[in-house]
Amino acid sequence: MGDPRLSRRGFLAASAAAGVGMTALSGCGGDSDGASSDGTTTIEWWNISTTEPTKSVWAALAKKFEAQNPKVKVKIVQLENDAYKSKMTALTASGKLPDIFHTWGGGVLKQQVDAGLVEDLTDRTKDFADGLLPVAKEPYLLDEKVYGIPFDIGMIGFWYNKALFKDAGIAGPPTTWSEFLDAVRKLKAKGTTPLALAGKEKWPGMYYWAYLSMRTAGASALQEAYDDKDFTGDPFVQAGQHLQELVDLQPFQKGFLGAAYSTPTGQAAAVGNGKAAMELMGQWAPVVQADSGKGLGDDLGFFPFPAVDGGKGAITEVFGGGGGHALRSGAPQAAVDFLKFFASEATDVELVKKTGVLPVVPAAESAIADPNIKAVQAQLKAATGFQLYLDQAYAPAVGQEVNDSVAALIAGSRSPQQVAESITQTAKEEQ
Repeated sequence: MGDPRLSRRGFLAASAAAGVGMTALSGCGGDSDGASSDGTTTIEWWNISTTEPTKSVWAALAKKFEAQNPKVKVKIVQLENDAYKSKMTALTASGKLPDIFHTWGGGVLKQQVDAGLVEDLTDRTKDFADGLLPVAKEPYLLDEKVYGIPFDIGMIGFWYNKALFKDAGIAGPPTTWSEFLDAVRKLKAKGTTPLALAGKEKWPGMYYWAYLSMRTAGASALQEAYDDKDFTGDPFVQAGQHLQELVDLQPFQKGFLGAAYSTPTGQAAAVGNGKAAMELMGQWAPVVQADSGKGLGDDLGFFPFPAVDGGKGAITEVFGGGGGHALRSGAPQAAVDFLKFFASEATDVELVKKTGVLPVVPAAESAIADPNIKAVQAQLKAATGFQLYLDQAYAPAVGQEVNDSVAALIAGSRSPQQVAESITQTAKEEQ
């Protein structure tokens, strides 16, 4: 498995102002041990599970934990992906993080760790973390110390409408980029929108450039380019050129530049309602399609991102990540107990059955019923390389530049060469 987790950079710039930053934000964290006068400990749990059924399942799990721990109250704060990222950036700069918070690991987590804001969980979670799936734990390991506990693992791939493929005369999922472009042309010829994209949110577009870079340069090249602060090599420019080929076919739904991901008029709904044939998205896609749209049921299929003809990368090299939870530095024991409860076999089986996540507890694997989720897991288990999401693997400023510059390419205002140069420039500035 490539090593996506170690991103080398200096201290969080904002923590230079830590003198101001250490004041507690209202409603975030609490007393050093979180305990009130009656001996009840309140822990704040920040997550991004705003769609159903996950939102309700997680709320029920919090209640179950409270029932098992009468002296503990769990206060849930839920924010949509983009809002969460910007709020956490502000909290990180302030020097005060929530007791338990969602993390994707990688460079963003490392920056929080470097600023002294995250609890080292190595010893406090050893009794249960050792049994979790190794690939799921990888993004939260920094210098061989544990700073997060996974609850999900997965990868990005294409989710497609089998009926629309059949209608357009596409025999099966494409395995090469040229076959993929042909499939897009066939769908367009039938009057079907080939792809749905949340252009407003930028991160879904980044997946295309990241995967194309992996396919042209090989999985390890993305981390090497980041470490060398140089994305101007031919394979990265070629990745942009391949994406340009796709953009030139005008494959996305009408108004995609203003579309969000999980709204009733967004990317997931376009696929879930049969208005677009495909989306490039993570293992959570079926659940969000069904929440924001109708969902496709048996018509939904999954295939890995195609290989690029002549590229160094293999179709078995995957791009993705999972979700995890980290704790603020000095979090109460109740927060550690909650992580243990959330990583238990019983909880994981419930998450797999009710929310469609891929299990991180090996014993929960038998609970997978959905054939598409089984297909994703089979791809993951057979993976010959793994790269964490770029906007998490890299320092925040670099990850943001990848998202912004790729979005500009998709919108037609930046060339493949300019994308490679602007990411390089930001990486060089991020010492």
